[in-house]
Amino acid sequence: MLPTLPLTRSSISDLPSLIGQRVKLCGFAETIRDQKRMRFIILRDPTGRVQLTQVKDDVALTAALDVLTPESSIVVTGRVSAAPSVKLSGLEVLIEDAKICGLADARLPIAEDSGLDKWIDHRQVSLRYPRQQLVFAVQTTLEEAMRSFWSQHGFREIHSPKLMGTFSESGAEVFPVRYFGTTAFLAQSPQFYKQMAIAGGIEKVFEIGPAFRAEPSFTSRHETEFTSIDMEIGWIEDHRELMDIEERWLSHAIAVVAEAHGEEIARLFGVEIAPPVPPFPKVTFKEACKILKKLDHALQRRDDLGAEGERILANHMATATNHEFLFITDYPASGRAFYHMRRDDRPALTKGFDLLWRGMEITTGAQREHRYDRLVAQAAERGYKLDALSDYLDFFRFGCPPHGGMGVGLGRILMRMLNTASIKEVTLLSRTPKRLRP
Repeated sequence: MLPTLPLTRSSISDLPSLIGQRVKLCGFAETIRDQKRMRFIILRDPTGRVQLTQVKDDVALTAALDVLTPESSIVVTGRVSAAPSVKLSGLEVLIEDAKICGLADARLPIAEDSGLDKWIDHRQVSLRYPRQQLVFAVQTTLEEAMRSFWSQHGFREIHSPKLMGTFSESGAEVFPVRYFGTTAFLAQSPQFYKQMAIAGGIEKVFEIGPAFRAEPSFTSRHETEFTSIDMEIGWIEDHRELMDIEERWLSHAIAVVAEAHGEEIARLFGVEIAPPVPPFPKVTFKEACKILKKLDHALQRRDDLGAEGERILANHMATATNHEFLFITDYPASGRAFYHMRRDDRPALTKGFDLLWRGMEITTGAQREHRYDRLVAQAAERGYKLDALSDYLDFFRFGCPPHGGMGVGLGRILMRMLNTASIKEVTLLSRTPKRLRP
């Protein structure tokens, strides 16, 4: 007689096709309802929820489940049965055996309505909520779609160092780190190393990785550590090529997410995902200032619109164009990084852009200055110490192609895609000036 093979795990989503069969399920006991002769358990796994039913005629099984608490992790063996009266799924699993793998404390630290800060304090519990499960399913699909676009268009992936000997954006926003008797800095972006790759003849590069900004910001869209999505492309004519690529890249990625998760996003977040259609509307910084003046919004700076200005402008343009995305181009050089290329006809302006999605900046990009002498002059103009930038400046001494690129915030894309109020809701573990745990 052949030995009986052990059951392999089934997912809850597979159960409608397994009625009448014995199955093995693994998950968390969401709720427990005891009656004199019956026990009902709602089991949850990443694919759904199902009612487990136990008839209390097995003394040993009953004793084992008497200690079960909500959110304990359990393994259950049972038979799938059609049960039209069960509103949850129209079926149930009749328990034959069960094992409690991890018994939860009887008093849970949070509930779904506990508030965001408590959610983060107890992330091992809040991650189980269906909305949070969906966030990271969407994130995975989004990144896979981005990578598929890059693969189709000849990009290569790099992994740049996050410990640097100098700053990569500006000296005031870095985290210094003690490093064998000297000081290193946590990378604010992979900017320098993307450009090094272009100088090295890798014509299209991308990276998805951590970035660090020592900004004392306490807004709903800022984190001191965040995931940055970066691209750099060689042999471009100007920054308009970069905007064209980003339009096609985002449209592709959002369309893939909509197809894979659109129904579930609508159900859990109340958002209808509509892939954007290129071309995206574009206004220059000067035009944006004129529009905001007509709307009676006063800018705080002459070289930046500010978060409120971006929101007002985007709302106005969305009404005029029926488009959620908006490019702002030709920013003043005084408000942009020193390595952004200046316009030949108007050196006070850069060949750069920001992309707003429903009023929030999700991208900053530009054509870079690839000519060594001009780059040195622009760094010196800002008062930067050239010795500190010597490694970076050397990238351009031996013949670098014209190039440009962009940095995109993953968390901000997810915020806008799922219409959440805070970036913390779409981040595994938040890092802010006041949060470094868990």
